[in-house]
Amino acid sequence: MVKQVVRLTVSLVVNDGQLEAFKSIAQSMTDASKAESGTLGYEWFSSADGKLQRIVETYVDSSALEAHFMGPAVQVWVPKLAELCKVSAFEIYGEPSKKVAEMAAAFGAVVFPYWLGIDR
Repeated sequence: MVKQVVRLTVSLVVNDGQLEAFKSIAQSMTDASKAESGTLGYEWFSSADGKLQRIVETYVDSSALEAHFMGPAVQVWVPKLAELCKVSAFEIYGEPSKKVAEMAAAFGAVVFPYWLGIDR
């Protein structure tokens, strides 16, 4: 099972004065992701001042991640979020589809293919 799961992290820097708008869009993205059956985890983390944000996402497999990339969280909400922040790091862990890898590359994503591990 470990090899099939795909995870990603995106680190963001929120533009000055945009934190409340950012939070609203993050909530909409989370709501959209919650409706996706292949989304196992979709978690936001914030620095104390809210300037630095990180999202950690986990999908059952590459197909679920591709469905997420083609769904409203990415197609509708990411462009709106991009107006409020800057991507400072984007990493994908696992084996994303070619389509996802190409889309993520536009945001500077680095892909780390699965190599070794355990799953409990």
